Amino acid sequence: MEQYKQEFIEFMIDCNVLKFGDFVTKSGRKTPFFVNTGFYRTGAQLRKLGQYYAKAIESKFGLDFDVLFGPAYKGIPLTVAATMAISEEYGKDIRYCSNRKEVKDHGDKGILLGSPIEDGDKVVIIEDVTTAGTSIQETLPIIKAQGDVSPIGLVVSVDRMERGQGTKSALKEIEEKYGLKTTAIVTMAEVVEHLYNKEYKGKVIIDDTLKAAIDAYYSQYGAE
Repeated sequence: MEQYKQEFIEFMIDCNVLKFGDFVTKSGRKTPFFVNTGFYRTGAQLRKLGQYYAKAIESKFGLDFDVLFGPAYKGIPLTVAATMAISEEYGKDIRYCSNRKEVKDHGDKGILLGSPIEDGDKVVIIEDVTTAGTSIQETLPIIKAQGDVSPIGLVVSVDRMERGQGTKSALKEIEEKYGLKTTAIVTMAEVVEHLYNKEYKGKVIIDDTLKAAIDAYYSQYGAE
């Protein structure tokens, strides 16, 4: 596993973003782990988060694209942080864009904030976590309504590796349905690999009991 992935897993723990226990997802599944990116709350945390996203984007898609699009609301700080990191780390000036939940009818009018999306633009979409792909169903029409543009990829922070609408993972379903490449900074398999029966800051995060709960979850909801 690449060093940046190991560092990102520990970064999520330090920020209380990756938690283990008893949770219920938006889709109603009882899960022993939860990712809440709302706990990235400081400038230093967002700077580092942007760097991890930038690395994942460059590794999967390269930098031959024009716009990074972050769906409102959580995608707004993600796209700002990641475009700044791409500029600092790779010297590539990518434009950022997000949508508004409500169309603005005065001043800077329209549904978008940040850069306009123009004919010929290649667009990568950035999100926190995707479990069922519902956000993409809302996001793609907004992007395509801006002109002759090419959405080429989706990047998320964690691939939960569970079934989406069918038996395949949500990311795989998105790839097949919309023709988008997808990637994640880390997968849950990599999280388990890095943390299982290993101490981090004097504590074993994933012990045998928690590992058994995670395995049971994937036996019920895991993707093919």
